[in-house]
Amino acid sequence: MEANAASSAAAAGDLRRRLHVVVFPWLAFGHLIPFLELAKRMAARGHAAVTFLSTPRNVSRLGAAAVPPELSAYVRLVSLPLPRVDGLPEGAESTTDVPHEKVGLLKAAFDGLAAPFAAFLADACSAGADDEAAGFGRKPDWIVVDFAHYWVPHIADEHKIPCAIFLSFSASLLAFHHQKSRAANAADDKHTRTEAEHLMAPAPATTSNTLPSDLAYRRHEAKFIAAAFEPNASGVSDVDRMRQLRQRCAVVFYRSCPEAEGPPCRLLADVTGGRFLPTGLLAPSPAATANDGGGDRDEAATDLMRWLDAQPERSVVYVALGTEAPLTADNVRELARGLELSGQRFLWALRAPPAAARDELFPEGFEERIAGRGVVRVGWVPQPRVLAHAAVGAFLTHCGWGSTVESLQFGHPLVMLPFVADQGIVAQAMAAKGIGPEVERNYDDASFRGEDVAAAVRRVMVEEEGKVFVRKAKELQEALSDKARQDHYIDEIVEFMRSYKFTGGA
Repeated sequence: MEANAASSAAAAGDLRRRLHVVVFPWLAFGHLIPFLELAKRMAARGHAAVTFLSTPRNVSRLGAAAVPPELSAYVRLVSLPLPRVDGLPEGAESTTDVPHEKVGLLKAAFDGLAAPFAAFLADACSAGADDEAAGFGRKPDWIVVDFAHYWVPHIADEHKIPCAIFLSFSASLLAFHHQKSRAANAADDKHTRTEAEHLMAPAPATTSNTLPSDLAYRRHEAKFIAAAFEPNASGVSDVDRMRQLRQRCAVVFYRSCPEAEGPPCRLLADVTGGRFLPTGLLAPSPAATANDGGGDRDEAATDLMRWLDAQPERSVVYVALGTEAPLTADNVRELARGLELSGQRFLWALRAPPAAARDELFPEGFEERIAGRGVVRVGWVPQPRVLAHAAVGAFLTHCGWGSTVESLQFGHPLVMLPFVADQGIVAQAMAAKGIGPEVERNYDDASFRGEDVAAAVRRVMVEEEGKVFVRKAKELQEALSDKARQDHYIDEIVEFMRSYKFTGGA
């Protein structure tokens, strides 16, 4: 009995030493997952009890297994009801639930979370008014938000709680935009930054600018990014959301580290005076991903793993273009042609374009011709488990930063086929590191040919150059495998939180 009492006292003391941090990601799984990983890392390091906020369906989809049992006392998932918005599909609570043209409506619904968030925060502050309170009974010490939450700092200020922004983007992307913005401000030429041509030009060279000299958006990418300067269906542009947040938040955390990206991280540190801090890559451990229970519950996913078990080591190209790349039926057909022409084994996780019949997506006879050496799975695939498998030798990817991070920890060379958002910048930065080629394409309309897909795949899997890509990827994997160093980034951001003195806004 005395031992139990001592244990309870120790647990209470542990909770009192922890901050109470609220993390609140944007409604996209490419954001939900790294925010949850950040929450778990802060809890596992003994730094914080973390309240993770999202909407009911997203919390349900993350599932009970999202937080391991040993962290269940320190990480809780809390739902806020998403308001209905005319035109938004029933049950849509994340970007995976809507076509790209309706994401603005999702942002409008998201802005309706301001009232339930204010009520949640008022309750949390009332319950934790006692400075000696512990864990989730303590008033929140910090709120960590995403790019979209421009209305949160105003609510947090009422309770004297500081805010941080966590951007799950690469340092290369952030450094590029920071340098472009500085140059436009210096030239008093702010209007040009909204034009595609401005985004297609590399950031001007300075003594602190160590970005690749030709890093810039291509035309189809630049048009997509330029749209972020215009108000969407929510009435607020993405750029204006970020601008307001940057003015009111104390610090920006970003998902990268010098071991992964090097010069862009140093640039951000040099030119922002410590206002940008890396979190590390926040990649799940290989052991955890290799035993992901989600795959075991899905018979089809288990069949995929059995198929991989039967393939030679490093012989399979894993193909996945994320959940939000704007794939057309033509894109799918050319990718299918390229995989067939390459002659290589492949496992393709395909998110089919809306309203496209399977027999209309592929060249006639495609599935019969690739039977045995190629598998196409329409629907969910346990990506981390696949990437961890010894049969996988390369990853054909859209270069979303989350997928890139997952690949880096397993040392795979990349075949890169970016589409929108940050993907082109990530692809160029990874190509500059020598870990794989981009698929050649028409940069005006984003089209590509099967022959160019096949050529890029063969460069990695067949040609002598592939050995260099593998070596570079393995070197990067080794540099990122220092767990103590990755943990240190978490320690540093929490140390910033502990030492920061709130003065009524950033």
